[in-house]
Amino acid sequence: MNKAKRNAVIAGNWKMNKTPAEAEALIGEIKAKLETVKNDECTVIACVPYVDIDAAVKAAKGSPIHIGAENCHWAKSGAFTGEISADMLVACGVEYVIIGHSERRQYFGETDKTVNERIKAALEAGLKVILCVGELLQQREDGITAEVVATQTKVDLKDITAEQMANIIIAYEPVWAIGTGKTATSEQANEVCGIIRNVVAGLYGAKVAEATTIQYGGSMNAKNAQELLSMEHVDGGLIGGASLKAEDFSVIIAAAQQ
Repeated sequence: MNKAKRNAVIAGNWKMNKTPAEAEALIGEIKAKLETVKNDECTVIACVPYVDIDAAVKAAKGSPIHIGAENCHWAKSGAFTGEISADMLVACGVEYVIIGHSERRQYFGETDKTVNERIKAALEAGLKVILCVGELLQQREDGITAEVVATQTKVDLKDITAEQMANIIIAYEPVWAIGTGKTATSEQANEVCGIIRNVVAGLYGAKVAEATTIQYGGSMNAKNAQELLSMEHVDGGLIGGASLKAEDFSVIIAAAQQ
């Protein structure tokens, strides 16, 4: 991380886990851990399932924990059974939203085009966006990681202005390292986060690129966080399984402070 230019951001992605009561309890545990962790240089976010939002917002009140959602639709309203609009999230007290996670792309048919539409809707509603990009294992083995990630970034950010980039965090998530226990080496993570920063520089200029937070999100945990977060271009983490354990999550937050 380069703290002179960018604030660290540690965001938990709870995925399809925790009931509202369990969410309240976990947020409470994280709050207690944060009392012993200096957090003024690290933004902490918990992105929770829709049903947990109300409980999480209430539990996080008065703490440095920000609440996010895991997806939103591009339309304000309409015949989209099972979907949630960005305006609905804002009304519930949500500040951040994850868009383009590989599991959404893999299991629910999301494309770079629909990701771009969701980003626009989220920004228009006043949400901050965590945009996920990353390559498949075969693409890495074929040596086209840079091309894949660059294309995703460019298409996902189509028609997004330089001013709007202030409300966008980019999370590099190698698909082969999500939920598999495999982790990119710190050098691999730094390299691709650097590639993404160069793409942003090409789109918006060096000043915007230097100010853009780029996270790593591929099985970051309490054991490997410090090494990953020591890399120049890794500004934080989008944390899956480890975000469901207050102790592990707090260790990662502490690592982001160093």
